[in-house]
Amino acid sequence: MALGVPIMIGMLINALYNLVDAYFVGGLGESPMGAISIVFPLGQVVVGLGLMFGNGAASYLSRLLGKGDKSTANKVASTALYGSVFVGAILIVLAIIFLEPILSLLGATDTIMPYALTYARIYVISCIFNVFNVTMNNIVASEGAAKTTMCALLLGAVINMVLDPIFIYTLNMGVAGAAIATAISQIVSTIVYLFYVLRKKSAFSFSLKEFVPKKEIMVEILKIGVPTLTFQLLTGLSIALINRVANGYGDAVIAGMGAVTRVTSMGTLVVFGFLKGFQPIAGFSYGAKNFERLRQSIKVSILWSSIFCVIAGLLMALFSTQIISQFANGNEAMIAVGQKSLMANGFSFFPFGFYTVYSSLFLALGKGTAGFILGACRQGICFVPVILFLPTLWGMNGILYAQPIADIISAIVTAFMALHFHKELAEASKSGIIKKE
Repeated sequence: MALGVPIMIGMLINALYNLVDAYFVGGLGESPMGAISIVFPLGQVVVGLGLMFGNGAASYLSRLLGKGDKSTANKVASTALYGSVFVGAILIVLAIIFLEPILSLLGATDTIMPYALTYARIYVISCIFNVFNVTMNNIVASEGAAKTTMCALLLGAVINMVLDPIFIYTLNMGVAGAAIATAISQIVSTIVYLFYVLRKKSAFSFSLKEFVPKKEIMVEILKIGVPTLTFQLLTGLSIALINRVANGYGDAVIAGMGAVTRVTSMGTLVVFGFLKGFQPIAGFSYGAKNFERLRQSIKVSILWSSIFCVIAGLLMALFSTQIISQFANGNEAMIAVGQKSLMANGFSFFPFGFYTVYSSLFLALGKGTAGFILGACRQGICFVPVILFLPTLWGMNGILYAQPIADIISAIVTAFMALHFHKELAEASKSGIIKKE
């Protein structure tokens, strides 16, 4: 709780300002709302680079700190931070150069495209700060300084909520105002992390001299980072596929599904935030060969994340109409689409905590293959076939219920993998060894 709750609060507020963006942009109409839904996957891909370096390093750093290897930990933290910013900058430049064809590929209609271009040109450039923030978020969490992450996310989110209505409506800047407000909030979060580093509060030095992308370090970072990036890419792909399939049904369907994505992300980010507190404990316990503590942390994490998921899922399902109406500005078609999808997503959210505990656990223990399989399940291995084929059999309902069906299949896969892991853990308690894969 000490590690997870501050990050959870920060990520909840972070998700909340995504909702606030959607709320204020929704007042501009379905096409502007559709535009931010179209651009969202592109931001997910760019931020995925920060997650690749940050989450990959965090898993390794927790294990290094568990072993007491401070020297290597410094090199890993510095390499992850500078590497993510460098690679992120290259991707952002490429995205801006090919922006219009990318947005078209993501499902932008002729009416949505002008708004999407206006929003994306500002938002995508500002993602360089988000790459830095996401990388630091994971590294700082790995050393147990969860309150710093909470402060960085919280301050940025509050500023975004204040600036959104001012830029969008008072200054009459429309979707450009929403993008500028987001950019400023990301810069503020970056400043918080910079103060943390420059005041030498961190356990790591983040020196350029310690940027050493040697094979051994990069293999450890990428072993966990690549599955994490894959998960993020699949998240973006799943949203893009929904938008492309919904393209033929009009802007209202794209906007409605975009609102559902923002609402459900509130729940998923809370679980991810809570489990950011679980991962360093799991990794540290594994590094110290304290398998009983590892077992107890798994039980506690499943219990509390599942309680949250059932409550949040029920709220989404039971109040789906009222929730979606907040983003629809009276658009009945958008409300009808969003209500049906959100209700189904609410009920299928129940096992999300159970699923995420194990996908986080495998990554924290350095078990890249198992982590990759589970990370890719919900929005890749299970989701892609469903979204590609179900609409051909079930029409628009195939779009609305694709994610809930993929969620249920993923939970079943997780149950089988969890059973196998606990047999392995029981053996490890006797021998003191856990297999890497």
